[in-house]
Amino acid sequence: MRAKRLRKGKVLEVRVHPDDLGKVIGRNGRTAKALRTVIGSLAGGRYVRVDLLDLHEVR
Repeated sequence: MRAKRLRKGKVLEVRVHPDDLGKVIGRNGRTAKALRTVIGSLAGGRYVRVDLLDLHEVR
């Protein structure tokens, strides 16, 4: 996991092994949506974007 600051808020990059990416995203994106909801609640109204990335993806 890595955090980056933007003007609007923060971006959390969650790096996941390619074999596990489907499990983290979940059926119809439910798990990813739940993760984003929890992170958003913890952020207390501040802007936070959660990106799920392939572990081997380079940025």
